[in-house]
Amino acid sequence: MASETKVQKSSGDMLTSVWDQRNALFAKNKTELAKLQVDEMVSRVFSNGPHYHYIFDLFDLELLYVSPQVEQIHDLNIATMTFQDVLALIHPDDMAFVANAESTAIRVMQQRVGMDKITDYKFSYCFRFRVKTGEYRLFNHQSIVLNTDDEGGIGKALNVHTDISHLTTENNYRLSLIGMNGEPSYLNIDVDNHPQKVDRDKPVFTEREISVIQLVSKGLTSAQIGEALSLSEYTIKNHRKRILKKAGCQNMSQLLASCAIEGLI
Repeated sequence: MASETKVQKSSGDMLTSVWDQRNALFAKNKTELAKLQVDEMVSRVFSNGPHYHYIFDLFDLELLYVSPQVEQIHDLNIATMTFQDVLALIHPDDMAFVANAESTAIRVMQQRVGMDKITDYKFSYCFRFRVKTGEYRLFNHQSIVLNTDDEGGIGKALNVHTDISHLTTENNYRLSLIGMNGEPSYLNIDVDNHPQKVDRDKPVFTEREISVIQLVSKGLTSAQIGEALSLSEYTIKNHRKRILKKAGCQNMSQLLASCAIEGLI
């Protein structure tokens, strides 16, 4: 047990060292979080499956607003758990990928997007987490930066972890930066220092089709989606048929699994 704890601690340090090496990007002091509805923020991310969320401070990794579902999914005590306790549950073979995904996300923001838009993006990738039963399951990790300090340093972030093992057990080991507030998205990015996997060509969905897929992922019926998009139920059903055909999927469960892995939802 002692050796296992040592391995887990060093694995967690692998990720925090990525942030330590880019210390200039993070807030130098604790930042004040403007009053917000956490549930409203969580509703903006994909959560088709058992999930939990928490806010943490990049300055000192303090956990805030931890949802009670974490105790149902992991062997953790909400009153005593730390950020390092969460990191220790990541599969040892996926820890290097997680660290490299975080490093790649920062690089893409710096070189292609601009750090001034950091709060307009949702970061998404997948890895295996140890759950309460002791087994490892595939989770989708999504993170949103909530605030920055006066110099643009990253302050607090919202993390949402969703168990997607009921949808798929295959990880594409890619990163997606999903634009919010009208910003463009960058999907299926190869992660630095991680072996690239050759995939078949992915279908390119239209903006309308992406809207339909995202609403399907929230559990809405065709009639409800039609109402939300000001379209008829018949039109939505046709959209769904075309989406499945384009994606080469037999049903919506297969489609959602593919879209979750690719960061589309």
